[in-house]
Amino acid sequence: MALLSLGLSVAARSQGLGADTVRRYIKVPTGFLMVLRQGDDVFAALENLAITERIPSAQLSGLGFLHTRFGFFDGRKKAFKEKKLSNLEMGSFTGSIAWQDGKPSLHVHGIGADKKFRAYGGHLLGATVSTGSLEILVTVFDGKLQRKKEESIGANVLQLGHR
Repeated sequence: MALLSLGLSVAARSQGLGADTVRRYIKVPTGFLMVLRQGDDVFAALENLAITERIPSAQLSGLGFLHTRFGFFDGRKKAFKEKKLSNLEMGSFTGSIAWQDGKPSLHVHGIGADKKFRAYGGHLLGATVSTGSLEILVTVFDGKLQRKKEESIGANVLQLGHR
């Protein structure tokens, strides 16, 4: 599991705690509120949350500070063109959690600005919390949603008929 990069123990992970024992998420009426700290791997933390809390599917929204790996999907090549950016203040962090091949499948986009107020955005392929924190509201849905790779476009697509 990728969460090992966070350096969390199994007991700490099961309680939503980081290596510093600061709680990373709480239950709220619509799902969970997650607050990640500097150095946390965002995707690993979300995948761990989905597994630990048995989240069938969810919508994500958040804001905070990230080092990012953005991707722009080239439909002809069926691959992402990547761009790494550091120390962005994310004005938008949005996405979903579904399942694919028995594992959580994240689809996340974001828009962030650098210190010169230049904005960048797109599909997030990876992210680590930089200065400060990242706050994410995880709104849980009742039904389990699946993603499936559609070969014709070369991308994973949310399947609404597989609940």
